Amino acid sequence: MATMTPAAPRPLIAGNWKMNGTLQAGLAELGLLSDRIKSTRGLPEVVVCPPATLLHPAVLALAAFGAAQSVGVGGQDCHAEAKGAHTGDISADSLRDIGCAYVIVGHSERRADHGETDAAVEAKARAAHAAGLTAIVCIGETLDQRDGGRTLDVVSRQIAGSVPAGATAANTVVAYEPVWAIGTGRTPTADQVAEVHARLRADLVARFADGAAFRLLYGGSVKASNAAELMAVANVDGALVGGASLKAEDFWPIVEAKISR
Repeated sequence: MATMTPAAPRPLIAGNWKMNGTLQAGLAELGLLSDRIKSTRGLPEVVVCPPATLLHPAVLALAAFGAAQSVGVGGQDCHAEAKGAHTGDISADSLRDIGCAYVIVGHSERRADHGETDAAVEAKARAAHAAGLTAIVCIGETLDQRDGGRTLDVVSRQIAGSVPAGATAANTVVAYEPVWAIGTGRTPTADQVAEVHARLRADLVARFADGAAFRLLYGGSVKASNAAELMAVANVDGALVGGASLKAEDFWPIVEAKISR
């Protein structure tokens, strides 16, 4: 009997607005993005992750624009607990309740600024799964780790410690974001990205029955000028985009780089 080749995962382009965007400006950009998406075939999956204040307005606006089936909304973080005395935090259940489908966990800025460990990220990913959200689990090395030749060891350790045992390709996405490339304008070479993503794929296949179907995103100074090259790398199933996701005119060329023609 012939062996069936697994279907390639559907590409995903996610925009992380970080702590940027006002209500009026953010919804205007979503309107522009929706206009492009509604007239395009072969799209990857698209997700926007605005600040918490804009999450529910974004869900409502995308529905009003007729783009809710094409553009998902995700949170930028969640607490590991479903509820409780955690002032200023937001639960995965609350994100799901207002219409979110995704949540980013373990972004390097959370790891660095808030001291989040792999164990803390894993707990948040489990909370996301319990709430019915897809977790975008972020990993990546620092410049010192890259220069010290420890990149592959670091990302393997992070993926082992941050991705829960119950993860599946349906509820988990892994985003490789080299810390030294985030917001700096610097990007690794295509060969460097390919090397890391090959290791991540091997780690996932070794650990999960559906490891070949997990989507692996690249993030870190992704922009229109380098998107096509990065998105063509083996085992790169999309991108987690920072600053270039704030304007539809900057974000759209990155989405186009993963359109199936």
